[in-house]
Amino acid sequence: MTTEALTSLQDSALDADTTAREAVSDIRQFVTFIVGTEVFAVDMAPVQEIIRVPDVVRVPLAPRTLDGLANLRGKVLPIVSLRRIFGFDERAYDDATRAVVIDQGQPLGFVVDRVVSVVSVDPKQIEGAGAISATVNTDLVSGLLKDVGGYPMIMVLDFGKLIAAEFAGALASAVQHHAGSTSDADHLKQTEELKASDELHLVSFEVAHQEYAIVIDDVQEIVQVPELIVQVPHSESHVLGVMTLRNRLLPLVSLRRMFGLSNRAADENSRIVVVSLGGASVGVVMDSVNEVLRVARTDVDAMPVLLAKEGDLSEISQICRLDGGKRLVSILSVGNMFRHAAIKAALTSVDTMNDKQTQNTSSAQDDDRSDDEEQVVVFLLGKEEFGVPIDSVQEIVRVAEQLTHVPKAPPAVEGVINLRGAVLPVMDLRRRLGLTQVERSDQQRIMVFLVDGVRTGFIVDSVVEVLKIHKSTIEPAPRLSGEQNKLLARMANIEKQKRMVQLIAPRHLIEQQEREDLAQLAQHANA
Repeated sequence: MTTEALTSLQDSALDADTTAREAVSDIRQFVTFIVGTEVFAVDMAPVQEIIRVPDVVRVPLAPRTLDGLANLRGKVLPIVSLRRIFGFDERAYDDATRAVVIDQGQPLGFVVDRVVSVVSVDPKQIEGAGAISATVNTDLVSGLLKDVGGYPMIMVLDFGKLIAAEFAGALASAVQHHAGSTSDADHLKQTEELKASDELHLVSFEVAHQEYAIVIDDVQEIVQVPELIVQVPHSESHVLGVMTLRNRLLPLVSLRRMFGLSNRAADENSRIVVVSLGGASVGVVMDSVNEVLRVARTDVDAMPVLLAKEGDLSEISQICRLDGGKRLVSILSVGNMFRHAAIKAALTSVDTMNDKQTQNTSSAQDDDRSDDEEQVVVFLLGKEEFGVPIDSVQEIVRVAEQLTHVPKAPPAVEGVINLRGAVLPVMDLRRRLGLTQVERSDQQRIMVFLVDGVRTGFIVDSVVEVLKIHKSTIEPAPRLSGEQNKLLARMANIEKQKRMVQLIAPRHLIEQQEREDLAQLAQHANA
């Protein structure tokens, strides 16, 4: 190879490496949390820490939104209720309530009902607040996160505007009143000392009533435990299985099992902490997420050498002393965790499943070539089974807790949802078929059809399965009415299974005039 060719090859490699680093650097981290009925997010940059709500001193004549002033490691911290700011009803604080400490020149603690997770967000998933300016007051919103952390849309709060608009002057007066004789020079000195201090930024979790933490730079994101975890045959007991996370397989391990603790079924508080080392990622299941902490390195000690040599305790590299030593947090080393047998087994299991998935895909393609069968998606309305051709179903999604009702929408439309950045009109299939309405439930799903270029979702009671039906079992349905004959013209009489599945023709679900109305509705809402 010539010198010129070698130089060109090196330049190409450097350019590729630079591009990869720039792509990673574009990823932003946000803290997502719930207040009332809404999900919000804040950029990690101004978040100092996330703490349990401390005891406060009430301040006379203070703004209604101010709970009071707290002492946080010798500093005065105003505690503010986001519920009051947004006009939600008062609610007693519980174990999930947290104060998110935001530093916009003056640290302020904003009380939220529950912190959901820390998420890594691609810039493509961030949209300006103008996208909802027609329906939502965006004065305090700086942008939108789309399809992040299991939520279709999350509003990013602009705490700078919130502080300036609501109570910047009032809080400054309250802090000055509480601080008493503290001079401006002393305050400036304290601020400079705080900035100069050497700190660790940690995410803390709980497992079997013991608190652990991981350096936040090693945490890709924190997600909820999914309903479906695929079991891996012949894997070690530490390996729970694999899940799909944004079109990639993520191996899951249990920290309880890694540390030889008793098993416990996952609940609504359980979280998966996605950690990475190099190109590999593993989800570690924790009992709950506690806080995001900033701690001084002077409060962190190395794990005693004698204990660090004892088996699985090598994963714990440091111990953090909080509250004057009354609260000890074990800091996990991600590097040591990836050397654990359970992590290695989990990573191996993903490689094995990828190989099998490749083989099964090829086999499945051969099986699907039969011309004597129809493949249908079977769902329930009450106790009755219905089916639609699988090719007509674009996707199946959960029903949102609350559909957005649009003024002047067609009468058949229950509301709209955001589906990956596009507005999707949603209708109730029970109403379309003249059946009795039922209350919403966790089993209900929205089946999304594309009819003459118009995407529409229909709520069904539950989706049962994808079924291959031999054409010999399909026959014309009895003629009961003109409408029924168009919509439910066929049925599958599966005698061996003692099942009768009514087959719906999706193109007749929406009349021509309704299609035009729905197209205009979606166009207007997206605009």
